[in-house]
Amino acid sequence: MTDIRLPDIAAELQKQIDAFDAPALDAKEVGTVIEAGDGIARVSGLGGIRNAELVEFDNGVRGIVFNLEADNVGIIIMGQYDGIDEGMAVRGLGYVASVPVGNALTGRVVNALGEPVDGKGAINATEFRPIERIAPGVIRRRDVDTPLQTGIKSIDAMTPVGRGQRQLIIGDRQTGKTAVCLDTIINQIGKGVTCIYVAVGQKKSSVAQSVGVLERAGAMDHTIVVSASADESAALQYIAPYTGCAIGEEFMETGQHALVIYDDLSKHAYAYRQVSLLLRRPPGREAYPGDVFYLHSRLLERAAQLADDYIIVKKGDADHGDAGVDGQIYGGTMGLEAAEEAIKAMDNADDYELATTSTSGGSLTSLPIIETLLGDVSAYIPTNVISITDGQIFLDGDLFYAGVRPAVNVGLSVSRVGGDAQTKAMKKVAGNLRLDMAAFRALAAFAQLGSGLDKNTQAQLDRGSRLQEVLKQGQYQPMDVQDQVIVIYAAVNGYADEVPVERMAEWQEGVVRYVNSSYPDVGSSLVSTGKLGDETVSMMKEALESFKGSWS
Repeated sequence: MTDIRLPDIAAELQKQIDAFDAPALDAKEVGTVIEAGDGIARVSGLGGIRNAELVEFDNGVRGIVFNLEADNVGIIIMGQYDGIDEGMAVRGLGYVASVPVGNALTGRVVNALGEPVDGKGAINATEFRPIERIAPGVIRRRDVDTPLQTGIKSIDAMTPVGRGQRQLIIGDRQTGKTAVCLDTIINQIGKGVTCIYVAVGQKKSSVAQSVGVLERAGAMDHTIVVSASADESAALQYIAPYTGCAIGEEFMETGQHALVIYDDLSKHAYAYRQVSLLLRRPPGREAYPGDVFYLHSRLLERAAQLADDYIIVKKGDADHGDAGVDGQIYGGTMGLEAAEEAIKAMDNADDYELATTSTSGGSLTSLPIIETLLGDVSAYIPTNVISITDGQIFLDGDLFYAGVRPAVNVGLSVSRVGGDAQTKAMKKVAGNLRLDMAAFRALAAFAQLGSGLDKNTQAQLDRGSRLQEVLKQGQYQPMDVQDQVIVIYAAVNGYADEVPVERMAEWQEGVVRYVNSSYPDVGSSLVSTGKLGDETVSMMKEALESFKGSWS
């Protein structure tokens, strides 16, 4: 019989006790549904939950914490709420609602949760961003000074949009608001701008039609569509714009340029009102909750043109990237003034220089859409959004039905960025166009009274009617900025005064084709410099005189 020594047994037991690794315990609060229905739920027992945190019900459906009250939590349910009953358990997930972001989403159609709905398989995104985020501060921004061309003459000439701007598109239903935005997306082909189109509360057939237009134009290669259709819950319609904004912010903060279109924020406000009333938030004007202004301001303020970040590197380092020399960033990233001061304070300042980082200068431009009722821009939601944005493009129903398309009402449209968001050439040729068109509309209304008109007034009316024809444009046919400059210059300077009004579209096509083929230096100069110098003006005048003599 083998001898068993008690000290050996004790030592072995102690060794096993020391090696024992107790299983980690993950304590989670579990709440209970006390009320459910119509896309919302009230839950008790989640005392440590945070606002906007994600929760999961026992059946796998998720929701977002919306109300924090004394004895319960109000939750908006994302998805099917039919299977959620009283007594069901609810657990907090410990993080706020986030969506996948990055280049993997390009060309795809996703829902408000970032999940694909286009039948093209899973999205292999590696980065995620919270849908709610604080907007960049003043120090991180710089002036909006780079044009974002829409390809629409009446907008690029009179109410221009710049990168980082928030330009409202407002008008009655069926006046071409979505068409203007799709034109803008199509015009970004090859311009390095990623577009995010957020469809809120639309029919799925309408969203599919818009996607089809973009595919036929070849614009889906740089576009992401976020859809929260009319048959989806109000919760998904409420978060969809924030999802689109988070996707756009990823491009902005990696030094790229993005354009996000919210179509439209009127339906977004309706969805917010619905969930707020269901959760018994106190109603205010038109039954909207008191924070409906904050609903849109915290969204639109996230649009920005970011300032460049600078790093200090040793001179002669051609490939510093973000890491500086020998893997070291001297002083980290900073603004231009701070970087210059930091170099001056260095003992060996002559050995160093400034360089921008690869994440510098990105932008996120917003084009929110608001639908009005009978042209009333003084209603509650329109006035709120007008006060948040940097200008508005008002599409007039009367002009639309009179055949003036796009139906931009010059008198009610404005860009608070103005000429800073235009090329110098466009600013020069279109400087007085907006005032001329406003004066023409007023004169045209006066002329309908039938009283006699003097020669100068009649000439002004004739010129205005031709300018109006020049500013008309076919749907989904954006025009390059150099062609816009040529056409507007010709019309403003009287080269079309003898052309019959009904032949202006034919004349416009002819003049662009003639100048580009016979005088290609005009277009190339406008593209390369963005200016209308004396030499370019001289060539353009020669081209227009030559075309005027040959056109009939």
